[in-house]
Amino acid sequence: MRSNHVRDWSLRALGVAAVVAATLGFSTAPASAHNYPVGYAPAENSVVTEQPGHFTITTNDALLNLDGTGTGNAMRISGPTSAPLYYGDGCVTLFGPKLETTAQLGQPGEYTVTWQVVSTDGHPVSGSYTFTWQPATGQVLAQGLAAAPTCGAATPTDTPGAAADASAAPGAAQSAVAPTDLLWIAGAAAAVILAVAATLLLTRRRPTP
Repeated sequence: MRSNHVRDWSLRALGVAAVVAATLGFSTAPASAHNYPVGYAPAENSVVTEQPGHFTITTNDALLNLDGTGTGNAMRISGPTSAPLYYGDGCVTLFGPKLETTAQLGQPGEYTVTWQVVSTDGHPVSGSYTFTWQPATGQVLAQGLAAAPTCGAATPTDTPGAAADASAAPGAAQSAVAPTDLLWIAGAAAAVILAVAATLLLTRRRPTP
């Protein structure tokens, strides 16, 4: 009879521990490790002489891609520093730990790649790096845009208003946290389901010995 009481107490303790662990796991998710870059293409501080076409940020772990479109992840190519314009269409593609965009560069000079990725815990991480564009003879140069492009939107025009919007766009990109909200909702739902399952298990009537 004593062994049944011990077993019953152990099951209850295990159930309570599981519920507490699940709750604490979701509430402390932001403290987990976030993604960080491990490689760039073109490489940081490199001298590029041919149109790269593709720009890639490689991180240490898979990136969050809840809706399949890479929402919250972004990459912008701008330069040269003396008279910066934007290049590409603003669209990005995710491949596991990699974020990629396409663009053709314009006039020679120093270019900046500004990026933002979202870790699987929903935390956005952003940064930037530079490289030098020294096009070889025969390279076709792009015209560039006065305003930062938005994926799927009409090409912005070279107007003072558009240039002003471009200066505000990077800050707006860093504030994107929509994927975070979705992650917390999913986490909370999972915690509730686990708690209900544990309660049903612990309150189930034991067979008569």
